Formats: sequence, structure tokens, C-alpha cells
Amino acid sequence: MTETYVRLLCPECKKEWESSPKDLPPHKRTFHCPNCRASRRLAEFTRTEHDLETLKTLG
Repeated sequence: MTETYVRLLCPECKKEWESSPKDLPPHKRTFHCPNCRASRRLAEFTRTEHDLETLKTLG
């Protein structure tokens, strides 16, 4: 079984990382970048529409 992940990108500091949807809050909740602590809705950190859809479906 392959683990699903979403790709994230901080809109402020441009840090990129991957995370499992089960380890993230719902896409409408405020999320803080682990690098620069920028605060935005988690949906704004997803790299692509596919990542956002994965988060909405499995998160």
C-alpha cells in the first residue's frame, strides 16, 4: 500500500515539503509554516489543485 501525501509550499518563504493528509488540519483551518511561521489557511500552502483535492478528500 502506497502512502498518500500532499506537497506544500509556503507562499512567503518558499519552503517546500510533503506531509500526509492525516497529519494536517482541515484545509480551511489556519496553518503555520514550520520554517517562517507564516499563518494562512492550509489550502493556500498546497502546491497544486491535485494536492488540494487530495487534502480535501483524505484530510
